[in-house]
Amino acid sequence: MKIFYHTSATATGGRDGHTRVDDGSIGFDLVGFQNESGKIGTNPEQLFAMGYAACFDSAMNHVAPTLGIKPTKSSTTVGVGIGQKEGGAFSLDLDITITVEGLSLEEAKKLIEKAHEVCPYSNAVRGNVECRLHVKVVNKFDL
Repeated sequence: MKIFYHTSATATGGRDGHTRVDDGSIGFDLVGFQNESGKIGTNPEQLFAMGYAACFDSAMNHVAPTLGIKPTKSSTTVGVGIGQKEGGAFSLDLDITITVEGLSLEEAKKLIEKAHEVCPYSNAVRGNVECRLHVKVVNKFDL
C-alpha cells in the first residue's frame, strides 16, 4: 500500500488522562464515558466520531465526480456507542447519518454506498463493528 499521509498520537492515563497529536498541534484532556467526577474533557468515542464523520464526508466528495453526480451540500454525523460483547470483549456500534442536498434519494444512496467502500474508517471497521448507514435528502431550505 502506498502511504499518502501518516500521523501519530500519544495518550497517557487512559480514559482519564490526556491525549495529543505528537506534533503538538492538538490535545485533549480525557474523561471516561461514565464520567461521574464532573471533570470536563473528551472521550475517545467522541474523537473517533469526529474523525469518521470528516473522513466519510470527504470520501463522498471524492467519489461523487466518478459517479457523475454533484451534491450541493452534505454533512455526515457519526454516532458511536460502546458496549460489551459475549465473552467480555468491548466493541463499538455505529450509526452514520448522511444529509445530502441537490440529489435524488437514489443518487444519494449510490453516493453513500460508494463512499462507504472507499472511506478508510469504513474499511477499518468493516466486518468487525456493527455499522448502519442512514440517508436524508433535503432541499436547500432544510440545511
